[in-house]
Amino acid sequence: MIAAGPLVHAWTFEAIGTVWRIDTAEPLDDGVRDEIADAIAVFDDEWSRFRPDSLVARLGERGGVVTAPADTSAMLSAYDALDTATHGAVNPLVGESLARRGYDAAYSLIDRGAVAAPRDWRTLVTWSDETLRVTEPALIDVGALGKGRLVDLVLARVPAGPAVVDAGGDIAVRGITQRIALEHPYDTSRAIGVWRVTDAALCASAVNRRAWGDGLHHVLDARTGEPVRRYAATWAVAPDAMTADAVATALFFDGGPQLAAEWGVAWVRMRTDGSVEWSPRCEAELFS
Repeated sequence: MIAAGPLVHAWTFEAIGTVWRIDTAEPLDDGVRDEIADAIAVFDDEWSRFRPDSLVARLGERGGVVTAPADTSAMLSAYDALDTATHGAVNPLVGESLARRGYDAAYSLIDRGAVAAPRDWRTLVTWSDETLRVTEPALIDVGALGKGRLVDLVLARVPAGPAVVDAGGDIAVRGITQRIALEHPYDTSRAIGVWRVTDAALCASAVNRRAWGDGLHHVLDARTGEPVRRYAATWAVAPDAMTADAVATALFFDGGPQLAAEWGVAWVRMRTDGSVEWSPRCEAELFS
């Protein structure tokens, strides 16, 4: 993604394990930058399973009842819909499954075998606007939509006017049209198409971005603990980044396109054999 037109100021930084870039027409002052950094730090402190002192890490060790972070209802309610649509393939308790395959807090990349996430996660994890309860130790992972949620929170803190927030492929666009390349998952120097995005978010997910070992990567089927094999990359455009991120995850599984249609989200996805599928209302320019 390359900012164009009136977006002449770029702020680049690293956070939550990825590179961020915020493009604006006017430079962000120190107060705004501090507010954005604080919002990211709070989200990371609450939801990162890679930090031993985070809220979800503590719940993963001993369970319990805590004051619900501000994003609890929005994210876990979306997980409820994702689980239903994908028949259990997307599950917020997939954290331990990922850790056992090597995508753990230490990034050990040592595969200790597949384990399914608890299918009864709605019994183990309950929430309201006030509280988040985990009845027994269980590791919550919000990777299916959490980065998109954080992109939305960051964009809300950027002063009014045209802006683009890019967090490693989760991109929110406001007040301007942006041409965004759809990176080929098997050759990152190429694109399979370009999508013009205006006042919306485009989120992408691909099996090549966090891959290790013998065919292991970060997109697991929570029902089995095994990596997905049919799809290599997905892209989704929605009014907000959390929704786009959630659908991009769901598209690796049966039920993803139906959920996208229900939520009014346009999408593209590439199979591991290189063939490409797209939604009826997709406005992406796809190359042959």
